[in-house]
Amino acid sequence: MIPRREFLQASVAATAVTGFGGGWSRAAARQTLTEDMLIDMPSVGNVTLMHVTDIHAQLKPIYFREPSINLGAGDAAGKPPHVTGGDFLKMFGLEPGSPHAYALTSTDFAALAKDYGKMGGLDRVATVLKRIRAERPHALLLDGGDTWQGSYTANQTKGQDMIAVMNALKPDAMTSHWEFTYGGDYIKEVIEDLPFPFLGANIYDKEWDEPAFKPMQMFERGGVQIAVIGQAFPYLPISNPSWMFPDLSFGIREQRLQELVDGAREKGADLVVLLSHNGFDVDRKLATRVKGIDVILTGHSHDALPEPVQVDETMLIASGSNGKFVSRLDLDVRDGKIRDFGYRLIPVFSDVIAPDPEVSALIDEMRAPYAAELRRVIGQTDGTLYRRGNFNGTWDDLICDALLAERDAEIALSPGFRWGPSLLPGQDICVEDLHNVTAMTYPAAYRRQMSGQSLKVILEDVCDNLFNPDPYYQQGGDMVRVGGLGYRVDVDAVAGERISNMTHLATGKPIDPSRDYTVAGWGSVNEDTVGPPIWDVVEAHLKDVGTIPPKANTAVEVVTK
Repeated sequence: MIPRREFLQASVAATAVTGFGGGWSRAAARQTLTEDMLIDMPSVGNVTLMHVTDIHAQLKPIYFREPSINLGAGDAAGKPPHVTGGDFLKMFGLEPGSPHAYALTSTDFAALAKDYGKMGGLDRVATVLKRIRAERPHALLLDGGDTWQGSYTANQTKGQDMIAVMNALKPDAMTSHWEFTYGGDYIKEVIEDLPFPFLGANIYDKEWDEPAFKPMQMFERGGVQIAVIGQAFPYLPISNPSWMFPDLSFGIREQRLQELVDGAREKGADLVVLLSHNGFDVDRKLATRVKGIDVILTGHSHDALPEPVQVDETMLIASGSNGKFVSRLDLDVRDGKIRDFGYRLIPVFSDVIAPDPEVSALIDEMRAPYAAELRRVIGQTDGTLYRRGNFNGTWDDLICDALLAERDAEIALSPGFRWGPSLLPGQDICVEDLHNVTAMTYPAAYRRQMSGQSLKVILEDVCDNLFNPDPYYQQGGDMVRVGGLGYRVDVDAVAGERISNMTHLATGKPIDPSRDYTVAGWGSVNEDTVGPPIWDVVEAHLKDVGTIPPKANTAVEVVTK
């Protein structure tokens, strides 16, 4: 990490005023925190970059619990972003109970959420952007992708609700990942009408083996020539259904990136920015291998860090997800070098930052045809429902329980997606909430026979994807969630030997490698997958059970050094 400059002033100032002890009211939070405190920072230099990423179609304010476990593999172990809870607070000097402790960790999440309220909302993000632009008219807004997917209305409109609202925020460029699950041909049609470039230097046409999307955009800001290179998620054909974009290939493509960086410098670029959807650990390695990148605005892994991380000559910025944060990076660029910087990870507290009226009206317009269905109550929760975390989340526990019950299965599998907001104890579960964790274009809930050995292979494969010590072999997401199945995982073991003690929970017997089990799951990348959409399965289950009690998942035993 690099020495901190002008970061977390809001947390420091607010803590000094109140001490932020437990039990204070949201009214006190509103009275103490101000827009100025959250947004303002001393200007530095001649360039300003604003960054948002992984919004996942969240137009309105949400609760989003950060992970309580986020283990790093290999050289990344114990380094940001693989630090959580109290360790995160100590590393970054955050006061327990402070606004930033709530925004950036899962510690006391449910209690602090009742005090501080929801976060995000693109009308509040619009307010933040307008305030920065009023001070820094030359600022660039860069969108890291995973923007158009992840909600009921996005599914209904094929992302057009998000496209309309994001156009109103006026990005200067974006890159992509889940956008392609609407179909490669559809995306090509959509971007023809975008008022800003859709960048993907690493996306190639399979037939011609040539770039399929614009790789880079040059900007002049504050007398500085800025090259912005876009890097889409490199593992799309593995993590998502390749049949949805059959003509395209992806990949990290280091040589291609190096050529673009060198070419940008030859064209007079004073600053080279990689707008990336690689994931933090991939970008950390990339920064050691591709020379000449000044800033990587990283995305995909949903990490939120209150300070930049310096890797050799490259600065990495991690701006969180779900519209919770806006990053502002000020740079003093002279003679092709960064001489100074200022950084603020701005937490978008929706009770503190006023909504922009025009964007708020546009959001309401986009949602109006679906408003009644979005509000329809389908259940309640007595515990916190969350997803994010390496091994299990209570949202996916609920989904697995629904698969077991409604699909008459012995074992359930739920993908380790990182997207999906949280609910607090006592909240209703509405249609919108369910779709916020299931909205996708391949939602079929399958039911099939799998041998115990096949289940072991699946768990080992996903585990290696998550914990391979080489980041270039980590293909995104968290561990597949399981229902009706327990196991032990040794994170530091070699590939193929991490999973042991697999147990069928209903019988208490070890999983028999030679026996077939009835398995239900969803999110399969296979084109011929059949079954009801996962949201119908979960809604039927909620109709039967009504209220979801708090439940600790102890079926997965995690072993680390």
